[in-house]
Amino acid sequence: LEPGQHLDLNIIAMRISAVETSVTAVFADKVAAEQVRQQEQQRILGVIPNFYVVYARNAAPMPASLKFKLALRAETDVVTFTGSAILAGINQAADTPAFQQGAKGYAQRFGTAYAGGTTDVLVGAAILPSLLHQDPRYYYSGEGTRRQRLRHALRYAVFTHGDDGTTQFNYSGIGGDLASAALANAYYPPANRGPHLFFSNWAILTGGRLVNVLV
Repeated sequence: LEPGQHLDLNIIAMRISAVETSVTAVFADKVAAEQVRQQEQQRILGVIPNFYVVYARNAAPMPASLKFKLALRAETDVVTFTGSAILAGINQAADTPAFQQGAKGYAQRFGTAYAGGTTDVLVGAAILPSLLHQDPRYYYSGEGTRRQRLRHALRYAVFTHGDDGTTQFNYSGIGGDLASAALANAYYPPANRGPHLFFSNWAILTGGRLVNVLV
């Protein structure tokens, strides 16, 4: 422009781009259901069920319905039946418990082997966690030294997560082991019943729970 010159450019309109923001609200129960669905795909070496291990950093608390659903899934898995069948065969060969031999004796030994594990899962991973608001799952820790990870795994025998995320005494897991060991006296043959059956089954169940998280 020259000095004293005026130029009218009229109105220059600036167009503001529209910004759309969408927020999707997801209920915690739906998140928990999806996480449990993923857990049901977890298997050690592609075979052994590993349903009760949490690898997610922020796992949603499980409602009671999911606790029972996961317990039923574990109890009806083909590997669970296969493991009970193999254990029954071993016990048949060792003639223990004191059932008769033959097909009937094998069926009875299969029943005792299957009942021991399923009652432990039902009580310790579904009933008590629902009543006590505790999480029956083990929260995996991939951080720290081997000793630190081992200590973290062994703590699972005594401590667990509450539904509110706090660390709590593992009444559910320990109670499930104790209840299953006590119930064994109801279906084992009289010759095998007694305190020794209770303590041996309790030790086996607790040891199995620890081995599962250590693997």
